[in-house]
Amino acid sequence: METTTIKVYDDTKSKLDLYREYKNESYDEVIKKILFIVETSKKEPKLSKEALQSIEKARQRIKQGKFIDEKEAKKRLGI
Repeated sequence: METTTIKVYDDTKSKLDLYREYKNESYDEVIKKILFIVETSKKEPKLSKEALQSIEKARQRIKQGKFIDEKEAKKRLGI
């Protein structure tokens, strides 16, 4: 897959940073997440509201350290 460079203003970058769920989450992942929300809200407004609430709850759990890491997830899944 090809990549490209885009210019964003510092304030835009700061706003994107607020949507990062973990330190190493790429801006591509953040933008895709935002695009998914926008597309879903157009198709199914009620579902998009639920999705936003779920995302916010997940972000709060992550900030509180209530999550499992990749190693633990693989262990639970038997990978």
